[in-house]
Amino acid sequence: MRVLTLILVILIAALQYPLWLGKGSWLRVWDLSQQIDKQKEANATFKARNDTLDAEVRDLKTGYAAIEERARSELGMIKQDEVFYQVMDNFPAAPPKPVAVPGKTDPATKP
Repeated sequence: MRVLTLILVILIAALQYPLWLGKGSWLRVWDLSQQIDKQKEANATFKARNDTLDAEVRDLKTGYAAIEERARSELGMIKQDEVFYQVMDNFPAAPPKPVAVPGKTDPATKP
């Protein structure tokens, strides 16, 4: 009877080996499912980016509004009969004072 029990235990272990450690094991299936989930997330972000680019291309092909917007923002172009105002953010309140260089005379201060 002991021999039969030992044979059955070895047979059950031999049948369980591919399930836990073989090529199609549970661990490998779990790892592949994790990789699939990560790839699906990456694909979703790429799809959103591609949809945005597709809409922009479609807009550039069909209408002039997108072309005009790009010309204004990227190239600084204006329409005919428009007035262009440039606003300077950081400009000095007073002109800078000249710096005296030793050994050189300033032509404006000559007697």
